[in-house]
Order: sequence, then structure tokens, then C-alpha cells
Amino acid sequence: MNFADFSLDARLNAAVEAVGYETPTPIQEQSIPLVLAGRDVLGLAQTGTGKTAAFALPILQRLITGPLRKVRVLVVAPTRELAEQIHQTFTDLGQNLKVTSTPIYGGVSKRPQLAALRRGVEIVVACPGRLLDHIGEGDIDLSNVEVLVLDEADRMCDMGFLPDIRRILKHLPSQRQTLFFSATMPDDIRNLSAEILDNPATVQIGMIAPAETVSHAIFPITDKLKNRLLLGMLKQTPTGRVLVFTRTKRRARNLAQLLSNEGYNSTALQGNMAQNRRQASIDGFRDGKFDILVATDIASRGIDVTDISHVINFDIPDTVDAYTHRIGRTGRAEQSGDAFTFVTENDEPMVRDIEKVLGEPLERRRLPEFDYGDFVPERQTAIAQAQSNTSARNRRGGRRPNFNNNNRSPRPGGGASRSGQKSWSGSPRQQRSPGTRRSG
Repeated sequence: MNFADFSLDARLNAAVEAVGYETPTPIQEQSIPLVLAGRDVLGLAQTGTGKTAAFALPILQRLITGPLRKVRVLVVAPTRELAEQIHQTFTDLGQNLKVTSTPIYGGVSKRPQLAALRRGVEIVVACPGRLLDHIGEGDIDLSNVEVLVLDEADRMCDMGFLPDIRRILKHLPSQRQTLFFSATMPDDIRNLSAEILDNPATVQIGMIAPAETVSHAIFPITDKLKNRLLLGMLKQTPTGRVLVFTRTKRRARNLAQLLSNEGYNSTALQGNMAQNRRQASIDGFRDGKFDILVATDIASRGIDVTDISHVINFDIPDTVDAYTHRIGRTGRAEQSGDAFTFVTENDEPMVRDIEKVLGEPLERRRLPEFDYGDFVPERQTAIAQAQSNTSARNRRGGRRPNFNNNNRSPRPGGGASRSGQKSWSGSPRQQRSPGTRRSG
């Protein structure tokens, strides 16, 4: 199948060719005809599968006819970065049309947003907080909205936006088409979709789990050794663009500075940065100015860079869903990618949860020729296995053992491990991406 089979306007087909789309992804192939037919759609797919174009193309087809300079489409997204990405997709695919789009989010001046709204736009891509500000001040008229899109709805619930979404819905016409896209389906999202969708068509592409194009491995380590392990990994592993995730803003900033000091073209992306600096980091990473982006979970969605060869979880995320979205930044558009995760003994419960979703154990690896000092990864894995087996016996009525200091191997920064799976050996698979470039 190709995009011409959707019978889109010739101007849209020309834009599709100009942006380099060749064949529709599975979610595009299934969703576009449904949206064109006016159906409400519940779209469930992994990140990186082309969800944005799946709703943008049929929406633009709809807007070719009808009034201009009125807000006819509202897209609600959880982060500024995702809002910008969606806005850019509408702009690129609508380049031959008179239809206009504007992004609305906080952290920047309202003046350009007000100017765009006063000129008149057909598409508004908004984050909930700033949109409600504009609604409260009478800056935006949503009475003509024909299509509502909730993108990355699960993330909006994670960020506490569900009450805001309900407030926004009160300002929209009840007669509208609603498109609901998400990578995961927690109970809050299931309940919301049942409330706001009218006889929806459900499009689900595969399991709501990390993409099959990504290979996974974990590296047992201590917190104190993480910096050196990352530097050793970057030195030994052929990579393209690399996205490194940290748990805190401060660690993202400091780690990016460390990598820059070591000669890597790196930059940070975290919530304390001004919006113009955040956008500069994203644009620089996308355009190749930076080879390494060190980010908090602000970048787990809304970073549409197709040639990220590696995602490295410097800190393991707090939930399986967050892991899914982080590693979804690689292996996009059916390309292959690698997800490496640094794990300490305290991270093993989350490792087991991730393994349940993947349906198989995560491969344990050691970095060759790396000086682990007194820390022995195999020892951590063995103790973790013993604890896991004991936990299983406890659930069957057994007794919990006392892992005292005599059971622990001497190591910097901690004691016994609590991981829970068998040790897996194997060398990193051959990479096909170019090496990470260093600055001169």
C-alpha cells in the first residue's frame, strides 16, 4: 500500500513525497481511512510508529473545505516538545494548503500566541495549562472545533492533567470527531476514552510494549561507577546519535557538562531550562550539531529523531510505561536500535516488572576491559537470584532469610544486590551506525 491509495488531495500527496514518507506504517494504514470517514478512533501503538501523521493527514484533508481562520481542530499534548513536533508535522504536511497551525504552551510569552489567534488559525496544538489560561481570558473561541485529538493521553494522566482535560472538554461542542492516541492503556485512560469517544473504532498495533526493533540489555553497576561506565561505553561502542536519560534535572545538567568536558558534542534537556534553550537542544540534536542528548523524562515523548541508535538509561525509570516511552526514541520507523540500562541493586524490582512486559529476561552484560574495582556484577546477579527464589518460597509460606553483611561482597557504594533474574552472557550485537563524533 502507498499514500496515493488513500485518495488524498494532490497537494497533500505532494507534501507527503516532499517530507520523504514512502509507505504508510501499520497505524497509518489502519487509522487514516477511519479518520477520513469521520469515525472516532482509539489508537493504541508503540512510540515511533507514525501516530502523528496518522491523524494529521486526514485532518488536513478535512480542512481543505470549509471556513478558514476559525479554530476547527484542537490537539492537546502533554509537553511543549510534543506540541512543537505535532505543530511542525501539520506545517510540513500542509505546506501546499492555506491551512495554518499554531502551538500554545507555557514557559514562553503569550504575545505571539495571541497574535496568531487574532489572525485566525484552523489548528491549535496546545498543552493543557496554557490553553486553559487563554480560555479563561477569552483569547480563544473553541465553539467551532470539529475535531479533538488527545495525543499521548497516558502521559497526560501521568502528569496530572486529567482534571484539566475535563475542564477543556466543557468548552468544546458535543458534536465533534474525537481521536484518542496513546501508547499504553492504564485504567484512567480506559475510563476517559469510554466517556468521550462515540462508538470508536479501535486500532491497536501490536502489544503495548517496547518496539520489537529495539534490543535490550542491562549493565549491573553502582551509582559511583555510573559516570565511568558511560564514558567507557561511549568509547567502546559504535553509535550514531545517543539519548541518555537521567532521573533528575541536576544530574542531566551535570552529566551533559561532563561529556562536553570529555570532548563529546553533548547537550542537556531538562525542565529548568528556558523554552528557547530547550528547543535549541532539540533542534541541535535533530540537526546533528549534538551527538548526545542528556535528558530527563521530558524527552521520553516528543523527540522525533529517527536515527537515534542508542538509548541509555543512566538511571532506570520509575515505571514500565516510562521505560517503554524512553526506549521508544530508538528503533523508530522500523529501524533497529539498542536500549542499555544501568541498574543498581535497588533497581531489580523494576527490572523484573520490565521483563514481565517484554516476556523474557533482560540480557545482563559487562563492559569489556572496564575496571569494576571491588564490585562484581556476577555476584550481584547471583545474590539477586537467591533473593528472588526466596521471595517465591515466601509467597508459598516459606521464611525470609537474613542477608547480613557476611553474605555481601565488598564493593563501593552499597551492599548486597536485590536483583531477581539469572545471569545472561553475551557480547553487544554488531552496530550498524556510524561512531559517535567528538568535537575537535
